[in-house]
Amino acid sequence: MMNLVLSVCFSTSLFVIFKYFDRFKIDTLQAIVVNYVVAFVLGMASANAFGKLGTVPEQPWLLGAIFLGLLFVSIFFVMALTAQRNGVGVASIAGKMSLVVPILFGIVLYNESAGVLKLIGIIIALIAVYLSSVKEGKSGKGGNLIFPILLFLGSGVIDTTLKYVETNFVSQHDVDFFSGCLFGFAALFGILVLLGQLLVKRPKFQWKNLMAGIVLGIPNYYSIFFLIKALQNKNFESSELFTFNNVGVVILSTVVGVVLFKERLSKKNLIGVALAIIGIVLVANANG
Repeated sequence: MMNLVLSVCFSTSLFVIFKYFDRFKIDTLQAIVVNYVVAFVLGMASANAFGKLGTVPEQPWLLGAIFLGLLFVSIFFVMALTAQRNGVGVASIAGKMSLVVPILFGIVLYNESAGVLKLIGIIIALIAVYLSSVKEGKSGKGGNLIFPILLFLGSGVIDTTLKYVETNFVSQHDVDFFSGCLFGFAALFGILVLLGQLLVKRPKFQWKNLMAGIVLGIPNYYSIFFLIKALQNKNFESSELFTFNNVGVVILSTVVGVVLFKERLSKKNLIGVALAIIGIVLVANANG
């Protein structure tokens, strides 16, 4: 349970950091690439595995790590496009509602329980995510639905693939090494994108972008590290875990927004938070 709580806390901190990106005019792409490099180095240092890098091609999770690294970068850009063309509120909702994808795969692929109480709890949690995330007045801008749909599916595929690779190929003592390599491939793909941008736009490098990437990379690494550790807990089914994780991030992000950024909650948001708690209780007690 502690690994899940830590994953929720580190995931929530990412939203806080991104909030400050706008305030300090950070070049998001440059910071994101640096963040991946930092997460890679942190993973390798934690595992004391720099000497094992030559064994990466032999690892059973190699293809999964490459695929996830590419997804990390791709979905980030889809998220940015969704926010720009459809609004930040739509992007937030599409990303968080994606928890339905790994839940369904958990039930189908791993024969996880799908009792009435759990299904009701999951449905309530989905409604809660929407109500907690939606912002009144300036939430949406319309636009093409292709980007929200891609964000929804892509975020869900990331969680589902992470669960699949962890279950079948990652050993208990290999989490640090796998996590580091995962971010290493994301860094590689991100650097290629950044080089392409440099050839086309020639953006100016600023030291504040480097510092922002370092600040982002540390919690980003641990959000994935502790999520993988939580997935290895056999006392939780993935359908339960992803419900707890995503709804937990919604609740904590809402609280942080109110306390730290003085954000106002609408009646829908308050109802969403209340439903989120009810949904978690139902899912947690579904197998009791």
